Amino acid sequence: MGTHVAVAGIGTTAYGALGRTADDLAAAALRAALDDAELAVTEIDGLLTHRVDSYEGLAAAHGLDPRWTAQLPPEGRMTGPAIQLAATAIREGLCHTVAVVYGNDGRTRGATYGAGNSGSTPAGEGYGSTPALTAPYGMTSPGAFSALMLQRHRHLYGTTDEQLGTVATTFRDHAGCNPQALRRQPLTLEDYLASRYIVEPLRILDYCQINDGGVALVLTTAERARDLPNTPVHVLGAAQRARLTGSDLPPEDFWASALTEVGNAVLHAADRDRAAVDALMTYDNFSPNVLFTLEGLGWCKPGEAGEWIADGRIGLGGELPCNTSGGQLSEGYLQGWGLIVEAVRQLRGECGPRQVPGARTIQYACAAPIVSSVLFGTEA
Repeated sequence: MGTHVAVAGIGTTAYGALGRTADDLAAAALRAALDDAELAVTEIDGLLTHRVDSYEGLAAAHGLDPRWTAQLPPEGRMTGPAIQLAATAIREGLCHTVAVVYGNDGRTRGATYGAGNSGSTPAGEGYGSTPALTAPYGMTSPGAFSALMLQRHRHLYGTTDEQLGTVATTFRDHAGCNPQALRRQPLTLEDYLASRYIVEPLRILDYCQINDGGVALVLTTAERARDLPNTPVHVLGAAQRARLTGSDLPPEDFWASALTEVGNAVLHAADRDRAAVDALMTYDNFSPNVLFTLEGLGWCKPGEAGEWIADGRIGLGGELPCNTSGGQLSEGYLQGWGLIVEAVRQLRGECGPRQVPGARTIQYACAAPIVSSVLFGTEA
C-alpha cells in the first residue's frame, strides 16, 4: 500500500445549540487538533474541508498556505471518502500532513430532518436528485426515505419495533458513559415504544440529533506520527462505491452489495478478516441504517440483523460493540465525524467506562448513495 498514513491529532468542540457559525466551529476544532498533535500550523501542508463555507477564509485566518487543498460537498456520505482522499494525497506525496476540518451549525440554522416541505431539509442532507418528483408523495425528508426502506425490510423479513428499538436503547446506554453526548438520560425499550412517530414506522428516537459542532483530524505519514505524542492510529484501508443511479428511490438491496464490496476491500487492504474487527462505527442518521449495515458487511445474513442484535451483541461487552460514543442518535449528529473521532479515541485507549478492552482494529461504515468504509488500527 506504499506509505502508511496515521491519524496524529484530533480536535472537537462542544456539541449542542452553540450559536456559532460552521466556520467558527471548524476553526476551533482545528486549533484543538493541532494542540493534540503538538504541531504548529506551519507544519500543515494539506487542507481538506467538509461543510465549511469558506476554506479560503479558514486557511487565511490560520496562516495556512497548503500545497494541496480540497473541499467536499456537504453530505455525510462524504466523510469516508474524505479520509480516503486525504490518505491518498499523503501516499502520493502531494503533501505530508493534512488537516481534515468539519463544521456544522445545523441547530443554530434551524435545520429540520423530519417534517415540512423539501425546502426545510438543509442542503446536502437528502437522498435523491429530483425532490420535485418525490415530495408530492410525502418524501420530503431523508427520514421518509429511511422509513420506506424499513417498511420493506419489515415486509420481507418481519423486523419488529422491539428489534429496531434495541439500536436506540443500546446507543443511549453508550452515551451515558460519554460526558460529551447530548442525550444521556436513560432510555428503556418501553420509553422507545411510547415515543411518537415522525414518519411511521420511524419514531423520534430513531432520528439523529440536530446540533452544532466541529471536528478536525490531523493525518500524516506513520513514520512522522511515531515522533508525535499520541498513539498513531493507522488508516489501514478505505473504499467507496457509489449507488447513484436510481437513488431517488430506496435501493432494493438496502445497499447490501455496495457494503459488501467496500467492507471486503478495506479488510483485504489491511490483510485482515472480519473477526479482527473489535468495534464498528456505523452511520446512524436513522436507526434502520444500523441493521442494513450489519447485514451488508456480512455480520449476519440478510434480514437477520434485528434478531442478531437482540442479545447484546452491539453493546459494550458484546461481540461487536457499535457506536460506543452514543453515535449520531445520542452523542450528536456530525455526519460521521464523531464516529471517526470515537474510533481514534478507542484505539488510543482514551474512552474510560466505554472503552473496548484491547481494541486494535475498528471499522467505520456508511450506508448511503455513496457507500464507504474505513478501517483503522493501532498496527500498520
